[in-house]
Amino acid sequence: MEKILQIINTVLSNRGKQNIMIIYETSHLRNDIGFDSLDLAELTVRIEAEYNVDVFADGIINTVGEIIYKIEAN
Repeated sequence: MEKILQIINTVLSNRGKQNIMIIYETSHLRNDIGFDSLDLAELTVRIEAEYNVDVFADGIINTVGEIIYKIEAN
C-alpha cells in the first residue's frame, strides 16, 4: 500500500494539492483524498504504468481497497 500512497501523492502534488500521510483500504478517492475526475484519470495512467492494470477497466472505483483488489486480482 506504500507504493499506492506514493502514486496518490504524486497525483496530488502534480495538481498543487497537499500530500497525505496515510491511506486506508476504506479511504474514498473523492471524499477522503479529494480527487476530482482529472486526478482519477492521472491515477489510472500511473497505476497502469506501475502495475500494468487498468483499475477502471470495469467501471469506476471509489476506494483504495478497490485499487488493491484490482492489482492483486491481476
